[in-house]
Amino acid sequence: MTFKDKVNDLLTQVLLEKPSIFLIDLTITDSFKIIVNIDGDNGVVLQDCIDVSRAIENNLDREEQDFSLEVASVGVGSPLKMVRQYKKNVGRTLIVKLETQTIEAELVEANDNFIILSWEAREPKKIGKGKETVQKRQEIPYTEIKEAIVTVTF
Repeated sequence: MTFKDKVNDLLTQVLLEKPSIFLIDLTITDSFKIIVNIDGDNGVVLQDCIDVSRAIENNLDREEQDFSLEVASVGVGSPLKMVRQYKKNVGRTLIVKLETQTIEAELVEANDNFIILSWEAREPKKIGKGKETVQKRQEIPYTEIKEAIVTVTF
């Protein structure tokens, strides 16, 4: 079993014990630096990172392979990568980059195939001069999303 396989197995085991936590990214560099990024349905607390770190570190032998380990939660400005992240952010405002446009809107629904965004826009009146505020709603398949980031408002 390769070093990467061992790390992957240990990570899988600890995540099975914590079903609300899920893996976003696992990187193992050529110099055996292990970088684990996790997220959670209810966020990630420090103890989650400690538990994942211990589960990996305590079950690898540094005599066999020296390594460094970094376990972190995804940052606030990190792009959403998994459907599960979209689902946990329903009701929040996203900036979604598509091929031809960028939309800042509320995420009102997320399922396994697409998201639905809702926002207000100013458009020319159908009759007469000036603009009016209209409610927009768009269904976007995940395959069309180039990048999506949750906006933080204070």
